[in-house]
Amino acid sequence: MGTFTMDADWLSYCANPSKPEFVLPPGSVDAHCHVFGPGDQFPYAPERKYTPCDAGRDELFALRDLLGFDKNVVVQATCHGSDNSAMLDVLRSSGDRARGVASIRPDFSSDQLDEMHEAGVRAVRFNYVRRLVDPKPDAYYHQIVERIAPLGWHVVLYFEAADLAERWNFFTSLDSLVVIDHMGRPDVTKPVDGPDFELFLRLLREHENFWSKVTCPERLTVTGPPGYDDVVPFARKVIEEFPDRVLWGTDWPHPNLKSHMPDDGKLVDFIPRIATTEALQHQLLVDNPTRLYWKES
Repeated sequence: MGTFTMDADWLSYCANPSKPEFVLPPGSVDAHCHVFGPGDQFPYAPERKYTPCDAGRDELFALRDLLGFDKNVVVQATCHGSDNSAMLDVLRSSGDRARGVASIRPDFSSDQLDEMHEAGVRAVRFNYVRRLVDPKPDAYYHQIVERIAPLGWHVVLYFEAADLAERWNFFTSLDSLVVIDHMGRPDVTKPVDGPDFELFLRLLREHENFWSKVTCPERLTVTGPPGYDDVVPFARKVIEEFPDRVLWGTDWPHPNLKSHMPDDGKLVDFIPRIATTEALQHQLLVDNPTRLYWKES
């Protein structure tokens, strides 16, 4: 196993997050989080574009319990490429309290995919953020969609707001369920009712197979913590219009943040500002993720 030194400008996760004031409803799911390594056990990919701090399953489970979540959905981190070993280790160690979103290649064998499904993988992620990965041609992703269709997996898309118009035809050609990360990363300095965000809302309105994560105020904000006030109207709009197609997660351990590292307890306290009733909170945190990731349990 190799030795890895994290990037000099890497911001490590908050080591002592606060206990949230907002009490999560029983059965709540952190539907977007990651693990990094540890690198000496699960090496980082040679083609990675960043080297993070180690942030493994023990730290993730401790955070889950501190914040009051019951379950996690672990999204494969780009620093691990298509070697999903660290993510799968979390699933197999969770006692059925975790599900996974994998990164796969078209040449993965059916046995590999079946093994991942058995461990708890339920989706594959396509990443279009160029500073993190080198996106592939549409045909490459179509091959993967064909491979995962028999398993009933869905597709998770990560892209920047400017990519939506360019990729519209491909995205809308997907007939599986599709979950979009972080509301498609809107420019929150623009109006919530402006043409840019309207295109994203149109995607959800016209294509009922599309869901959205209303995640990462710390990643989208310009005004900054603690309130992330500029993100509130965007997330609230999506939750109120599409209450049965939204998910929330911490994004721990917050890869590639440069402005600040959030207190995960304060991120949980952000939830009632965007999901303003108990009914909306229950859909966001319990009903929707359970239906999507634990439907056969």
